[in-house]
Amino acid sequence: MSEALATRVSLAEFSHALGTLYETAYEPSNWQRAVDTLREVFRANFVTLIVRPESDSDVGNMITAGKVFESRHEKRVQYNYPSPFVDLVSDRVYTIGDLMGESEWRASPFYQHFCGPYGVFHVMAADIRTLDDGEFKIRVTRDEDADAFDEADRQLLALLLPHLKRTLNLQTRMYANESVGLLYSEAVSRMMVATIVLDEKAQILEQNQIARTLLSEGDGLKRTQGRLEASYPGDNRALQALIKDSLARSAGEKPESDPTIAEALSLARPSGRVSLGVVVKAVPPNDWVSGRQRPAAIVYIRDAEQKSQAPLKVTQKLFGLTQAESQLAVHLANGLSLEEAAEELGIRHNTARAHLRSIFSKTGVRRQTELVRIMLNSVSALGQQVGSN
Repeated sequence: MSEALATRVSLAEFSHALGTLYETAYEPSNWQRAVDTLREVFRANFVTLIVRPESDSDVGNMITAGKVFESRHEKRVQYNYPSPFVDLVSDRVYTIGDLMGESEWRASPFYQHFCGPYGVFHVMAADIRTLDDGEFKIRVTRDEDADAFDEADRQLLALLLPHLKRTLNLQTRMYANESVGLLYSEAVSRMMVATIVLDEKAQILEQNQIARTLLSEGDGLKRTQGRLEASYPGDNRALQALIKDSLARSAGEKPESDPTIAEALSLARPSGRVSLGVVVKAVPPNDWVSGRQRPAAIVYIRDAEQKSQAPLKVTQKLFGLTQAESQLAVHLANGLSLEEAAEELGIRHNTARAHLRSIFSKTGVRRQTELVRIMLNSVSALGQQVGSN
């Protein structure tokens, strides 16, 4: 850190600014605090992180520290007067003096209509390009009565830029991983499988909507003091033994065993309905994960009586069926007989038989059991809304 820069910002202030930046990587809501901190460090009236510029067709995403513009119309005025800070070389610090003289800046429509009225005169800017080719922009401003940005200010922003880029890279990567995980979770939910993640103490960490519904019913399996508990003592002993074994595998306490092996059992239900099918699988240990509340085991639960909520339009398009044929096919896939499905749909038995013959012809199957199989194994269930059950 140069002598001039050292007199501008202390190590404690610099460290605090870095800390607030890196905290945003795992908690995006902290960006406002981070930008506020940068405004204090630079003694600026505004600091703005432009995540996505606003346009006529996009509201954009900008995080600003300083006075917020009072109306949307005032924010949009800038798009009639292009900013001079365009096509900047990435990771390089610019001030308005690098792009034009003071008289030209004062005469520019952008300054006169967008900057001047809001006390913006001195501007320092940098563009950042992330690993996924995303482009972010940071703008630091002061009013005309304040000191212009000098070499120490430029050095400070240049020192912060690599950290800002790392933070943005971390956040975009974590967001991508989170999005993929959410998609997988939704896919499992749409296949009508309940999933419950347990920590190393067998406490429930996460659960999908199917699992929430199942546990709230308490029919065969329930939640007690944050843990899973089967309805009957014998079933519960077997369940706890499986969970304990999976947690031991996850913790590496059984080095001779494969932590990816899954164990299964069925749980009887007080209602008399078909037993729940349960699979418990250890989450392999991670050398870089420590502390409490790490995922240690995952429990998959399937309710054989859970009805498919496959959207009729998806079923129609997949198999080339009419709406009436799709309705019948879905009812048959949910376990109803042809007579029961006809009664449920309010149609005659002969009409249902005619629909079934047409379904057989279009799907290429000859028996009702084959129809049920291809329906249950198709992607039609992936078109349903999560939680619609």
